[in-house]
Amino acid sequence: MPLARYTLKPGINKEGTSYSNEGSWYDCDKIRFRQGRPEKIGGWTKKSINTFLGSARRLHQWVSLDTDKLIGLGTHLKLYILQGDGYNDITPIRATTTDGITFAATNGSSTITATDSSHGAVQGDFVTISGAVSLGGVVTAAVLNQEYEIATVPDANTYTFTAKDTSGDTVTANSSDSGNGGSGVDGAYQLNIGADNYTSGFAWGSGYWGQSTWGGGINSFTSQLRLWTLDNFGEDLISNPRGGGIFYWDNTNGVTTRAINFTALSGASDVPTKCNQILVSEIDRHIICLGANTIGTTTQDPLLIRWCNQEDAAQWTPKTNNTAGSLKLSAGSEIIGGIRTRQEIAIFTDNALYSMQFIGPPFTFGVNLITESVSMVSPQACVNANNVVYFMDQDNFYIYSGNVQSLPCSVRAYVFDDFNYEQTWKVFATSNAQFNEVSWFYCSEDSTEINRYVTYNYLEKNWSIGTMDRTAWIDAGSASSYPISAGASGTTSNYLYNQELGSNDDGSAMTAYIESADFDAGDGDQFMFIKKLIPDVAFIGTETNPELTYSIKTRDYPLGDLTTATTATVTSTTGVANVRARARQMRVRIESADVDNTWRLGDTRFDIKVDGRR
Repeated sequence: MPLARYTLKPGINKEGTSYSNEGSWYDCDKIRFRQGRPEKIGGWTKKSINTFLGSARRLHQWVSLDTDKLIGLGTHLKLYILQGDGYNDITPIRATTTDGITFAATNGSSTITATDSSHGAVQGDFVTISGAVSLGGVVTAAVLNQEYEIATVPDANTYTFTAKDTSGDTVTANSSDSGNGGSGVDGAYQLNIGADNYTSGFAWGSGYWGQSTWGGGINSFTSQLRLWTLDNFGEDLISNPRGGGIFYWDNTNGVTTRAINFTALSGASDVPTKCNQILVSEIDRHIICLGANTIGTTTQDPLLIRWCNQEDAAQWTPKTNNTAGSLKLSAGSEIIGGIRTRQEIAIFTDNALYSMQFIGPPFTFGVNLITESVSMVSPQACVNANNVVYFMDQDNFYIYSGNVQSLPCSVRAYVFDDFNYEQTWKVFATSNAQFNEVSWFYCSEDSTEINRYVTYNYLEKNWSIGTMDRTAWIDAGSASSYPISAGASGTTSNYLYNQELGSNDDGSAMTAYIESADFDAGDGDQFMFIKKLIPDVAFIGTETNPELTYSIKTRDYPLGDLTTATTATVTSTTGVANVRARARQMRVRIESADVDNTWRLGDTRFDIKVDGRR
């Protein structure tokens, strides 16, 4: 019989069964489709050899007026600016104590107890101590006068930390460490840390209307996870930890200075003290707070939008001679998030989408209700690509470009049937403009940290899926020629990575595969026999002897056991690969697991013959 040529539809299709999707690709990992053909995605390398503290939840890049390339990074513990290879800690100072801290040490213990009345710290917070003198023994002034992570908080007036020397090695107190550190000890307490994971809780009003039965508590999806928003006001960085204050970092003061609360700006007036997101409008240059507190109170209104006077970060008091103001949305119970697009800001509440636009004095901004039928699964579940907003809801994907449309998705059931809804607010969306892609990173059902992604090619309109431990991502831009990602804490060891660089997993082999749906002969009533295949592969990487493994998987019935019947190794010089397999249904899996190997598939041809009904 003549060779059978198998040309499969681009994209992964997991809607339905493998048998019903004959003619399609059914599964993959670290594969994209370009010009209709599957290929291995690019690799990644460390952007810096240094690490950061905490789980990264937001990245932002820009270039200063002096052409310095800067990257803002918000974690559940810290706020950083990366310049070159160095992480500069700009975490705001929450409170300071002057001449008010004393210490107590215990012989044979490395635990130091600090006493500071009403310190306001929680376990895991960071404090920088200065002005202390030696406790009399090995706990010297140099040991005490440095930054510490607070280990425990016994009460409102005391906390403990583990003594260390300037190299980071633990110091154990001796019998001579009987002093209290002197009378001139100062402490600078950084912003309280945030949660790294959602923690289940039950309370009235903690979820969306209709989410539970009357009288039944529901899981809270708010204020459980430290999420940052970062944006530029000129060359300066503005930031907001969701539900907290708003902060300003002035580039002219250098990367070694910390961000300060907007209330500390010169001429500050009625600055929001609580906010769920901060961003800058594109042309008119107003700083906008979503879900802010009302003027004159500390009570946060989750549907209130406030903005400062034009080009004036300090002035938030509405006056007849300025453009500061506010408005309140009516649909929903809280603002989930917003994003700039096409000279408007798309704002999502928990059950609606609004368009906010600059209209000029006297109202400054106006809003239009677009729809009350959609929302976002998390504050970072939307991305703007070519002035189209792509976003993920609780069970589907959508686009917004003046109106909202559902995005046909061939992997929808696969994503949402294996999705950790308790960690939905970790979901984030990002773009990869080089390949016309938008992606969502999420937690699978059995994982509490992000371990999967789903990607949509908006030019070719196909989907792919895969696994990757990333907690934040930004596309290539002003500060980087490559997309930048943040590795998950504890797995990829708190590094930033340059994505789409090379073909390896930071120098190690990266496993990538793609697998077809089942195919058969005719209506599947007869067996097939395969005895050889002719591969069509373009090897693009730098490896001297690149390899692909072709596996033929077989079964006799759609619900029968799937087994690997035969494998073949394909290299750049392989003409024909000998395989032997017999079954009613077959599928092919193509996989690589060697370094410096990038490949692209064409059409595989099989030597197949019909081999009877039994």
